[in-house]
Formats: sequence, structure tokens, C-alpha cells
Amino acid sequence: MSGRILRGPRVVLRPLRAGDRDRLREILAEPTVLPWFGYGGPDVAVDGWLEDDPSTMKFAIEVDGAVAGSIQASEEADPDYPHASIDLFLDTAHQDRGLGTESVRTLARHLFKERGHHRLTIDPSAANERAIRAYRKVGFRPVGIMRRYERGPDGTFHDGLLMDLLREEFA
Repeated sequence: MSGRILRGPRVVLRPLRAGDRDRLREILAEPTVLPWFGYGGPDVAVDGWLEDDPSTMKFAIEVDGAVAGSIQASEEADPDYPHASIDLFLDTAHQDRGLGTESVRTLARHLFKERGHHRLTIDPSAANERAIRAYRKVGFRPVGIMRRYERGPDGTFHDGLLMDLLREEFA
């Protein structure tokens, strides 16, 4: 959906390529990533992530020229409910360095300024404190808990946290 390259101070968001599959699978198998994306294992997770969906912009997150993760935005086409939803993952070596926050901020800027959205959502696991911290730094606010929202790697359902960000709140 997007052939654009988006740039932040330290990250480059470039469209995913077929050759990214092995690297993304490797990241999705990491112990700090798998609990949040791992139902069915890393092969199922990467296949789902790479599924062709014309309403979704999918990017590799590059840091110093290497793939460090991936980020995507799904756009709602219904004119009565316009918004975009963001999702991402980042390899262990690049976590806790502000790169996830920067990636979300870079994509949010594009979605607000160039795609014309007035509202963005993101829905991390309610237990994913690292992700929630990163999203708060961008300006996302909790909306509420979605009970038994997503299936975890253990096969049971876990709560999700719906967060949103309005254009006028984005700095």
C-alpha cells in the first residue's frame, strides 16, 4: 500500500520486501518478542504479519542499515469511523533504546500529516509494560481494557489495552 520510505532521527521505515521474511521470523522467535506475537509459533506469526492486505502499510524498521523489526498501520476505510491502527515488534538488541517510540512517532506523523487521519489506535497486551511505556511517550492514552482479547503463546486468552492518540494531542 505504501512505497514510501519514512525517516526518523535514528530509524528508517521502508516497505517490507520478500527477502525480509527470515529476519522477521528470527526476531519473532526471540524470547522478548515471542510472548506478544507467538501463538502458533514464529512461522505462523511471520506468515500472518506478511499476509497481503491492501489496507495495511507494512514497513521494515532499519537501524544503521539492518532490519531491527517491523511496523505496520491498518487504515479503516469506513468514512464514519476513520482511523488507523499501528502494530510493531522490535528485536531484543534494539529494545529499551527509544527506537520503538521513534518508529511509532515516525509512522504517526505520516498518518496524521500525509494520510489525513484524526485518530490512531494501538492495542498492546495489557501485560506488555515496555510497549505501553513506549506508546505513552508518543502521546497515546489508555481507553480501556479489552478482556480476553488475544490468544497468547500458552493458548489462553489475555487482556489487551486499547490506546488512542488524536491529531491535536500529537507533538
